[in-house]
Amino acid sequence: MELDPAEMTKVGNRLKRAQGQLTAVIRMIDEGADCEDVVMQLSAVSRALDRAGFAIIATGMKQCLTPPQGTQDGADEDPTLDVAKLEKLFLSLA
Repeated sequence: MELDPAEMTKVGNRLKRAQGQLTAVIRMIDEGADCEDVVMQLSAVSRALDRAGFAIIATGMKQCLTPPQGTQDGADEDPTLDVAKLEKLFLSLA
């Protein structure tokens, strides 16, 4: 399965920002920065990574749960996303 390139571009950008933030955290530690500042920056990195991961998971699950047009599962209907099933799968990863 190939993930949506537009969504993965957004994820890639988010990960690059997180990489820059992590580099800043390492520099802060090396330079002996204030503990509170380091922890706050590290928290920002963690949130950015979490959001990137959830975006990847959500995109992948959407593609997995949406039957492509013309397949046996979705031949007589438009592809639709089972939101309840998606929510259950997403929450199982939390």
